[in-house]
Amino acid sequence: MTTTPLLQIEDHVRHYFATYARPELTFHNLDHTQDVVRATDQLARHYQLPESDYLAVMAAAWFHDLGYLADSPGEHEAHSVELATGFLKSLGLPAALIKQVKHAIRATRMPQSPKNRLEEILCDADLFHLGSTDYNRKQKRLRSEQEALTGAPISGRDWRQQNIDLLETHHYFTDFARTLLSQSQADNLNRLLAKKAEKEAPDVPGTSARPPVLADSAPGDPKKGKDSKSDRGVETMFRTTSTNHLRLSEIADSKANIMISVNSIMVSVLVSILPRRIEENPALMLPTALFLTTSMLTIIFAILATRPNITQGTFNHEDIQQKKGNLLFFGNFHRMSLGEFEWGIQELMKDSGYLYGTMTRDIYYLGLVLAKKYKLLRVTYNIFMVGFVTSVLAFLIVFLAFDK
Repeated sequence: MTTTPLLQIEDHVRHYFATYARPELTFHNLDHTQDVVRATDQLARHYQLPESDYLAVMAAAWFHDLGYLADSPGEHEAHSVELATGFLKSLGLPAALIKQVKHAIRATRMPQSPKNRLEEILCDADLFHLGSTDYNRKQKRLRSEQEALTGAPISGRDWRQQNIDLLETHHYFTDFARTLLSQSQADNLNRLLAKKAEKEAPDVPGTSARPPVLADSAPGDPKKGKDSKSDRGVETMFRTTSTNHLRLSEIADSKANIMISVNSIMVSVLVSILPRRIEENPALMLPTALFLTTSMLTIIFAILATRPNITQGTFNHEDIQQKKGNLLFFGNFHRMSLGEFEWGIQELMKDSGYLYGTMTRDIYYLGLVLAKKYKLLRVTYNIFMVGFVTSVLAFLIVFLAFDK
């Protein structure tokens, strides 16, 4: 459904950039728009947006900077909204969707002011490069653009301070963007602060100015800096994997709840209506029993998929000393005293190998729980699909035979 409108929007925006190209726009050009579209797609797919919301935020991403091709880039959001509104109306898209697009584009105006998930996604995608390894190259393009538009050069010191101010005050709005980009944004800020300290340090004879030590790295120790980056990558991996596991668990629970609700309603309706019909036509007994059996089995397996399993909730000192206890799962400590739990956590934090091993086990067991949930869900949906179709066919056969 969304493929054709998105392709039409993409073709239109590309043609508009080609037709009204401005060479002085070295940053806010088609390349930047494509980067924002890719980032928007990544964020939107992570949050599994409904089809209409996905179309809205992707359309906003394509149009959000088209207004820069107007004479006054300072008001580019308003012009982008006008261009988006006109074209989306020509496609016959719903007014509600067009309103979402307009609000999302306006939310990117600095300082950003998103009010909902769609606007947060577009705002984060628009400044995605602040937390990317391509930050320096893109900021150079932005500086060249601003100098060309204003006709005045920007000193290195002023430009550096502007970037520092932005990186210090900016924060990503979505959890996924914060997990993915916040550390890289902090690294970019640290590099600018180090360069500022180096450039502005007083030139005292007999001394050598050095930038401050940042991000746990020691001067002259490149290996430690690499280890620090490696640790951050590992931690990001653990955070992202755990988040994905939890989201999959939430999706499984939601699917199971849908099955429970739907079948509970159907059982209620059948029990209240069919007894009188069965008295009139005893042949309805078989399809009714089949339908009720299907619904009951579906409900039972859906409940099994969501039923919590709590472990004994205790651990002993020997488990911790042998690095066996997993203190990151509440089921392993919910019956322990606060003092014992604090001791275990302190032991865990003293040994990074034990900590990473515990996180690995936690993810592994989360995966086992997910596998069980989805296996039971598959059985649930198979029972519902086969039983529902069979029951309906049985009812049709009885009704057709009864009519004859």
